[in-house]
Amino acid sequence: MAKATETLEEFYRHKLNGLSENLKRDIGQFNVFCIEDRLISGTTSPTYIRRDFFKIMFFQGSNIFHYGDKSIPVNGNTLLFFNPQVPYTYEPLHRDTKGFFCVFKSEFFHESLRLNLLELPLFASSAQPVFRLNEEDTGEVMIIFRKMMKELATDYIYRYELIKNYVSELIYLAMKLQPSEQLFKHPDAGSRITAVFNELLERQFPIQTTAQRFEFRSPQAFADKLSVHVNYLNRAIKKTTGHTTTYHIFERVTAEAKALLKHTNWNIAEISYVLGFEDQAHFNNFFKKQTKKNPSAFRKV
Repeated sequence: MAKATETLEEFYRHKLNGLSENLKRDIGQFNVFCIEDRLISGTTSPTYIRRDFFKIMFFQGSNIFHYGDKSIPVNGNTLLFFNPQVPYTYEPLHRDTKGFFCVFKSEFFHESLRLNLLELPLFASSAQPVFRLNEEDTGEVMIIFRKMMKELATDYIYRYELIKNYVSELIYLAMKLQPSEQLFKHPDAGSRITAVFNELLERQFPIQTTAQRFEFRSPQAFADKLSVHVNYLNRAIKKTTGHTTTYHIFERVTAEAKALLKHTNWNIAEISYVLGFEDQAHFNNFFKKQTKKNPSAFRKV
């Protein structure tokens, strides 16, 4: 069975050829790296897999990032955000690629942010957190990453508190760059119930083992869980998003099916089971209707 998640400890151990003294002391806290150094070491292309940590990357160059079931081309100066809910990888880096990235777990921000990281729109699994930077923003982001590297090299007792502020700057800078309609706000009851529905839907993913199973597959199941009438739930979601409740459920299940077909060696019967289908035939029919391909054909592409 393909491994479903890479831990931060495994990232340090396998990608960095062992732990530095700082990492041994502060494992799970925070670290920041220069992309050029990774190019020299030859550790530049991660496996397409979910991680149990967050990554923020400032990327200078051209490449294609594979994020969830999407492939996103980038060019120039780009700020990218990756979270534990979505698998990712990218094409091999060119020798002239430059930039920085930092890694940390959600525990790094305990009691430091008003919001849980995964509650921020920036880290939603449905987000496309890729931001092309202008010259002014590029300069600001480079300064922040260099401050992180400088502070991390010190023995200052409050260095991590300073670094949390620098990471927060990156997060809120990116949120400021997002279109206003994407920001975290619920102006009415309908948008609030839609947000709760989305949270409950996303909470069931990612599927990480063949023993796990997607439970709430119908609007009625969600309505029962949320203690609202199914007609109210359907009206609220349709009004807020322009799409039906069933559409959102099917889209999320299809995205997860694509990721499992491409990036695990689970057989199709196992995938149909974890996604909540009664049998493989039902899953085959569903997937073909959603994608115009049967699961076996999609897996071979």
